[in-house]
Amino acid sequence: MGITTTFGFIRHGITAWNAEGRLQGQIDIELSPEGSRQAMALADRLAAEKQKWDLIYSSDLSRAEQTARYIADKIGGTNVITDVRLRERSFGLLEGTTVEERISRWGEQWAELDLGVESDEHLLARGLSFIEEMCEIHPNQNILIVSHGGYLALLYTALFDSDTDEHISNTSFSIAVREKDKWHKRLFNCTAHIQA
Repeated sequence: MGITTTFGFIRHGITAWNAEGRLQGQIDIELSPEGSRQAMALADRLAAEKQKWDLIYSSDLSRAEQTARYIADKIGGTNVITDVRLRERSFGLLEGTTVEERISRWGEQWAELDLGVESDEHLLARGLSFIEEMCEIHPNQNILIVSHGGYLALLYTALFDSDTDEHISNTSFSIAVREKDKWHKRLFNCTAHIQA
């Protein structure tokens, strides 16, 4: 049997800025009370499922790390390891703004301006370097990854070689298996734990 590594990808719980439609990027915003409830619901789900998780890696930003710690406390047996490569995209001057504020400051064509936003290429390079390292140092293990919506959307596109327009929901859970050099998607963007 070949080497397989199973990844469970999780977006952090909701924050006040998420609810306001405000770009967070790498600004360190904590979970809102609702986000904590979402994270606890996901933790309960993971604890009840048969799948065993060996490791939990998280972005070092509070909203992701808090989500990861709720899960670690519930499932037991593992600590949370933070890695800066799992951070959300840097949105440069756009961080902290709403769409209305961006239009007010830079006009309707704000998205075409150079405002210091991290490129897809750079974001993907750090994301894939992390994934490759995990496959190398944790063969045949099951790894939970807690990160951010924009980051995960781009990573899914690369891993599964397909574009998705689907919004990556807060505390959504996706499972992907790396077998040799092939990826198999088992679950995608599932929020059953907060829809009940």
